[in-house]
This record gives sequence, C-alpha cells and structure tokens, in this order.
Amino acid sequence: MKITAIEPLVCHARMRNWVFVKVVTDQPGLHGWGEATLEWHTRSIVAAIEDLAPLLIGEDPRRVEHLWQMMYRQHFWHGHGVVRSTAISGIDIALWDIAGKIAGMPCSQLWGGPVRDYIRTYCHLGGGKMEDFYETPVDDAKRFGELASKAVADGYTAFKSMAVPPTMPLEGLRPVRRAEAAVAAMRDAVGDDIDIMVDCHARPTPAMGLKFGQALDPYGLYFFEEPCWPESVDGLAMINAAITTPVATGERVTELSAFRELFAQRACEVCQLDLTHCGGFTNARRIAALADAHRISLAPHNPQGPVSTAASLEFGFSQPGYIICETVHADVPWRQDVVTEGYVIEPNGRIVRPNTRPGLGIEINEAEVKKHPFQQELLQRVFYPDGAAGDW
Repeated sequence: MKITAIEPLVCHARMRNWVFVKVVTDQPGLHGWGEATLEWHTRSIVAAIEDLAPLLIGEDPRRVEHLWQMMYRQHFWHGHGVVRSTAISGIDIALWDIAGKIAGMPCSQLWGGPVRDYIRTYCHLGGGKMEDFYETPVDDAKRFGELASKAVADGYTAFKSMAVPPTMPLEGLRPVRRAEAAVAAMRDAVGDDIDIMVDCHARPTPAMGLKFGQALDPYGLYFFEEPCWPESVDGLAMINAAITTPVATGERVTELSAFRELFAQRACEVCQLDLTHCGGFTNARRIAALADAHRISLAPHNPQGPVSTAASLEFGFSQPGYIICETVHADVPWRQDVVTEGYVIEPNGRIVRPNTRPGLGIEINEAEVKKHPFQQELLQRVFYPDGAAGDW
C-alpha cells in the first residue's frame, strides 16, 4: 500500500479559511482527511503541505509514527514553528483516519478504546473587542448576560467569553472593573450550575493578567484562559499560583519540550493543545501522557473546521484527563453541507456520544468545498490609544 497524493483543499468560512488535507492511497476508495487551518497564514500552510508531500509520496500510510518522524526530522529543518507543525498535523490526522479505516474501527479504538461514555462541549460567546473598551463610554455588561442566557437556552452547560478587554502593559482599575462587571452579569444570568470560562487571548502582561485573575476569582470560573503570553511561562506560573481559578493555556504551543516546561513550572492546570497545530494525533498523545503525569487536564482548542472538531472529539474519547471540548456550531450556515459526520451533538446538554464509524467517521464533500474558494481573511489590527501595536 502506498501514498499517491497529498492534496490541500481550501474552504473559506467567514473569519478563516479551513485548510483540509486529503491523503490518497493506491487502494481504490481509501483516503484520509485531516485539517491544517491556520488563520491569516493560509497560503503558507498550503505551501508547507506541498513541501512535505514529496517526503511521503510512495510511502506506506500505515507507518504513521515513521512518517511523522520523517516529516519532523527531514528536510534538515526540524518541524519547529506553527506553519511547519500545522502542516505536519493535518497530514498526521489524515494518516490516522486511514489507519482507522483499514482496521474498520474508530481511531479511539486504535488507542485503547473509549474511556468515557460522552464528551461535554462548550461554545464561545465572543466579546472583548478593542472598540468595546476604548470607544464605548458606558459599560455594556448587560450584553454579556444576554449572550450567556442564549447559550444556555441553546443547551450548553458551559461557555467561554472574551470578557477581558485588551489593555496596555499596565493600566488602572477601569479595565478590571469592566471585566468584573461582564463576568458578574454572566453569572447572574445563568446561576452557579453553568460553567463559565474567560479567555484573555494572551493580551495582558503578567501584571495585568494577575489583576484580572484576582478580580474574577470570586466568580468560580471553570478556567481562566491565556492570562498572558504563552511564552511567559514564569508569568503564567505566577498567576496560576496566586488564584484559585485554574489557568488554561497551550493553544499556541506546538513543541513537546515547550509543554514539558509549562507543566514542570505548574504554569497551568488545563492544557489546551490544538490537534491541528501541535503535531496531530501522534504528538498530541505524547503531550497528553505528559499532562497526565502532572495531573493536568485536557481541553483542546478547537475553533476551526469540521475535521478539527472530529479529531478533537475522537482524541477525547481515548484520553482519561480530557474534560471538555470547544465547538463551533454557527460560524457558517452551510457547515453541514461540507461534511458528513459520524457523531451527533445531543441538543440537551450539548454532549457527544462516541463515533461508531471507521477512522474519524467523517467525509468531506469536495464539490461543496469548491463553492467556497479562498478569500483573504479580514485584517485584525489592534492599536492602543497612544498608537502602539497591541495583541488581537
């Protein structure tokens, strides 16, 4: 059995272009699907996949670990950097999809079988835009409460919001009080039985992240996401030690060694590895084992397309430390036209039962993908009031 082609397919979906990866074999009808979506780097990702393809054409797709090592270690430059790592991830996911199809079982069965009966999912409310903070003269916390109530009405028992506004390296009480008001409105709207997460988007410095974390601690957040840059491991560790709310990070981390440093310094309690960026299933399983050794939970980052969601769920059924999965359910109205899925999200509680189809249990409709060709993503530029560049 040999790989005959590796094909990137781009599908525009509003704020991002989904990059699907199709690995084709010489066996009729046998192919695998992966995803390598990376916002604002679509052209780079497609080129990186095409650069890796010659390494694998003619190789046996069943040798997944061997092929991962080839992609990571050959071409001289190791698989460092998010573009190369994302390209490897997309191909690796597709190879495991093939492995499951060959075995006639879901991927989670290949890794020891399901460890749970269902996976809980959560949605993202949005919020926290630069203009909300610097240009709106009155507090709009009521809006956060309304969005929270809608998420619960849609069946979710957990949701996330960017209730922390962008800030300069150091600011006073105004942004802190604004974040506190937004979280208070959400908690008042949904009560204590619903889990609330706040995503800082790694915008604050460690000093500001600590201020926000301490102010929001009384509201019983499920986790507090990226309170400072992920590169600032000592800052994350400081914040994690100073508050009772569990700190979450990892979506922008791609290297096993970097996760090792995060865990060793106890810089987080929740690991948000992204299957489409961290090296696919092959490397994610190593990261998950490391997290399990430190008793750190898994809650993967997953705002991408339908293959990423299928991969995140399939992975979750095999990992004991997995707690919840981020999902996107209303990004584009034609999402279900592009993909056939082997799992169903139950509306009452938004939980997912195990997939019963081989591999990832999905199939991409290539004709539908072609209806949504590449479009340049909207630029996300952030500037502080003094004109300095900020984090989006």
